[in-house]
Amino acid sequence: MKLKKLIIASSIVASSLVTSISYAADTIKVGVLHSLSGTMAISETTLKDTVLMMIDKQNKAGGILGKQLEAVVVDPASNWPLFAEKTRELLAKEKVDVIFGCWTSVSRKSALPVLEELNGLLFYPVQYEGEESSKNVFYTGAAPNQQAIPAIDYLMDDIGAQRWVLAGTDYVYPRTTNKVLKAYLKSKGVKDEDIMVNYTPFGHSDWQSIVAEVKKFGSTGKKTAVVSTINGDANIPFYKELGNQGISAEDIPVVAFSVGEEELSGFDTKPLVGHLAAWNYFQSVESDENETFIADWKKYIGDDKRVTNDPMEATYIGFNMWAKAVEKAGTTDVDAVEQAMIGIAVPNLTGGTAVMNSNHHLSKPVLIGEIQEDGQFEVVWETPDTVIGDAWSDFLPSSKNLISDWTSPVKCGNFDVTTAKCSGQNFE
Repeated sequence: MKLKKLIIASSIVASSLVTSISYAADTIKVGVLHSLSGTMAISETTLKDTVLMMIDKQNKAGGILGKQLEAVVVDPASNWPLFAEKTRELLAKEKVDVIFGCWTSVSRKSALPVLEELNGLLFYPVQYEGEESSKNVFYTGAAPNQQAIPAIDYLMDDIGAQRWVLAGTDYVYPRTTNKVLKAYLKSKGVKDEDIMVNYTPFGHSDWQSIVAEVKKFGSTGKKTAVVSTINGDANIPFYKELGNQGISAEDIPVVAFSVGEEELSGFDTKPLVGHLAAWNYFQSVESDENETFIADWKKYIGDDKRVTNDPMEATYIGFNMWAKAVEKAGTTDVDAVEQAMIGIAVPNLTGGTAVMNSNHHLSKPVLIGEIQEDGQFEVVWETPDTVIGDAWSDFLPSSKNLISDWTSPVKCGNFDVTTAKCSGQNFE
């Protein structure tokens, strides 16, 4: 593990709807691959609008390389195989230069083989489980060490949690994240009998018996916390049932990784006050950049009541980095832009700087927020500095010796530091 961290430290910061190059095209096409219907529309529609806002702003500033940007929007409709089909449509038919999209990991993994086959470029703006690094993807959301692991530390050290409910939607992100978290908890001395794991389908609505089980699990006298990787509209009945059964944040605090301001805007938040979320950004953070972003968003969307959230910030950062990298490379060619992206730095919305590292992950601050009655979050804890995203977990035997480094001489997504070999996608 020490060797892995030394190599990461020395190499980490090295220097749709269009084709890889906009040859004679009058515009640069930007693919938008977000679900606008189905169970994930509650979260993803806002990200589609965020990309459109960024394109509009860039065009008003003169575009990129003297060309205007053209959005090509598709709706994969929360249908995971359809993400592959829509990705192929964007790259092969519409010939986009870049794609901004996906929310769930299963949608990203559906798109990934097509991206690698056709050499497309995806900016993925949502927290994920790690255990992946592709030349064709920039991960602008949080890796587990930038969200999930710090959340456990906060609950353990500041709240005194001793028993743990790992509750998630039944797909790859919650299952892999919980695998990492269970290994981390056990490394901290937590016993198996003090860990409860539960999975439910997308769109799950009947939470009465599950919440009753959580309540019973937390009634042994040991402080219990829920770590939630529940995604999409299932969060609404889940939190409602917590209130129905009188589970307050003082009794059993819930820390969520997929509930932000947008999701809370559809809740009666009074019973949820004090429950938590771990992100890298909250709307309530005070900075000049954030004040401008919020004002621009409300003006663009035409609604002063609309909120901002963490995946919007990740989209904002990714878009600005891509625009800067294209200008730096002097082309939209995917291979040139991919290398130009490494080392790119842009302002984040919390008052600091986001840097794209050689493993295609950002340096990000980690924030823990407490739900307030108005649906906003009060920051109760944050890291003193930014944290470099780690593509491969230090706590899983299968990945603790792996690093990702897309600069020479490694140019590999899963390089084993003990064998000095790459076992995955590489381009050297």
